[in-house]
Amino acid sequence: MKRRFALLLALIIAVSTLTPTHAFAVEKLKWAHVYETSQPYHKWALWAADEIKKRSNGKYEIEVFPASSLGKEVDINEGLSLGTVDIIYTGNQFAGRTYGPISIAGYPYVFRNLDHWKKFMASDLFRDLAAGYEKAAGHKVITATYYGQRHVTAKKEVSTPADMKGLKIRVPNAPAYTIFPKATGANPTPIAFAEVYLALQQGTVDAQENPLPTIQAKKFYEVQKYINLTGHITDSLLLIVGGPLWDRLDDADRKLFHDVLMEAANNCTADVENKEKELVGWFEQQGNIVNQKVDVAAMQKATEEYYNSHPKEVPWPKDIWDRLQAL
Repeated sequence: MKRRFALLLALIIAVSTLTPTHAFAVEKLKWAHVYETSQPYHKWALWAADEIKKRSNGKYEIEVFPASSLGKEVDINEGLSLGTVDIIYTGNQFAGRTYGPISIAGYPYVFRNLDHWKKFMASDLFRDLAAGYEKAAGHKVITATYYGQRHVTAKKEVSTPADMKGLKIRVPNAPAYTIFPKATGANPTPIAFAEVYLALQQGTVDAQENPLPTIQAKKFYEVQKYINLTGHITDSLLLIVGGPLWDRLDDADRKLFHDVLMEAANNCTADVENKEKELVGWFEQQGNIVNQKVDVAAMQKATEEYYNSHPKEVPWPKDIWDRLQAL
């Protein structure tokens, strides 16, 4: 009997050493965005998904759904609340539909340059805006990744506000993106991101505006000869974890997600910066004309005048503006 008991105990010990030490079911999560697989945002989302799986010893498996495969930007924002999506990249303007002040980071000419944006991201102001969104939406803003400076592409040169007059320009379906066109006399036309190439090709719109990496990834340069460096928005993508997921994470897992997503966002920002520097020459090699003689000061002045004359179109209190400009 003793010998049988000893053998049974040895067998139990042997089996236990082959069994994973974690006693949990694998949780499968969804990360959705509207960007192409060739873009840095997707690359670093895949990295983060793999890193979270490794660091959690397989507890979390994240599948990344790019290129609007789980819906347009409005859809994936709604998916956070429904629990059908767990993590998203989204523009400040889309988050601003829930909490207006956070959208300030996506408005034209609110940042002096990229360094100003970086100071904002490290500031108490950003943390306060993120907390305001979290209270309103119930979702956790981790950080933002640099999306690039937005520039106008068209079939003609655009150097002054006068060149914008009457131009039918595609913009995302969010109020901030209409400010710069309206300030310069253009006609902003909201069209879903996935439909922009065809709209340009068919002449539904005359122009569009996006950062250089996006212009390359979405091949807008194929149907737009001129890339005009207006730099009217220093744009970024918020990295948000849905409340249903964040609320059920314990403190250790929250730290894990936070640390990995912060690292991914910082690396993505660096990639976008480097990409922007390379692309001017690349576009010229494709036969495009990169217009670097844009009168940015005149564009800024027209936009500032629009802000002053249309205060109800600005969804933030004056103290938020003052704190941002003081950074």
